[in-house]
Amino acid sequence: MPSLGIPELLIILVIIVLLFGASRITGIAAAMGGSIKAFRKAVRDEDGDTATKADKPDQSDNRA
Repeated sequence: MPSLGIPELLIILVIIVLLFGASRITGIAAAMGGSIKAFRKAVRDEDGDTATKADKPDQSDNRA
């Protein structure tokens, strides 16, 4: 099975632009970028919360 080269990818890109329009494609790309950014932030926050809770001792036991 032959691989896709530059000419084939350009033809596919032109067909996609003709079908959806340039403005809609930029909107879809912006939405995907925002989704990826939110996902990365959520993963980073989850990792930080887990590490922070595991590293800190329980504060309620230290009261005199």
